[in-house]
Amino acid sequence: MARYKQLTCPEEIRIAERGDECAVQFLWLLANEVEPALLIDVCFAWIVGIGRRGTGRLLNPKRVELQRTEAHRKMYEQHFQCPVKFGARQNVLVFDKADVERPFVTHNADLLAILAPQLEAELTQQLAQKSVSEQVKGILKRLLAGQRPGLEAVAGELRLSTRTLQRRLTGERATFQQLVEDARRELAQHYLLHSSLELNETAYLLGYEDANSFFRAFHHWEGTSPGEWRASHARSGQTREAETSPV
Repeated sequence: MARYKQLTCPEEIRIAERGDECAVQFLWLLANEVEPALLIDVCFAWIVGIGRRGTGRLLNPKRVELQRTEAHRKMYEQHFQCPVKFGARQNVLVFDKADVERPFVTHNADLLAILAPQLEAELTQQLAQKSVSEQVKGILKRLLAGQRPGLEAVAGELRLSTRTLQRRLTGERATFQQLVEDARRELAQHYLLHSSLELNETAYLLGYEDANSFFRAFHHWEGTSPGEWRASHARSGQTREAETSPV
């Protein structure tokens, strides 16, 4: 679903593995405002519903984390059959990794062999409308979830050899390392503006070994610290909102 969701709308399902846990998060790529709580509820319920029907088991998340203030706890915990944490740093649905890896009882290898090539062709056509550099950066944003994806991993996503991908990037006067930095910079801005993640957590999600490495990189990009940048842009957003509010 995470791979082919992008065919239907500018929405990304991001999956981050951490030890024996697997966190699922939805990102709306063109959104300028915070997503409505109801939309988060629908998406999380959709994922759990598909998991239960697909595996034929009463598959329950390990926990649900919601940024909003506490409300209707009993209803949420009864539906998801797991603890719900309110006031969380981000909206995520957390599963045991073993549950995510369970096979679907309806798996049909022959049918998949028929459908997958068409889906891949449509995905290839959609990606072809972007430059190779844009495609690489988009894949890096998806893979940069506590990992440090290399050229080989990205080439695999594009169904290219590493040599071919390197040659195409060179043709666009781009380097893989610069695209990694661009992806990290844009993701860092997104996390700082649209989540309450701690800075060390942001550093982890961007694939840095430690927070200090992230701080140095961010200062190089923006000329200030992540904390100061977040505070400054938060104030700017409040000012714009006040200016546009009716008297």
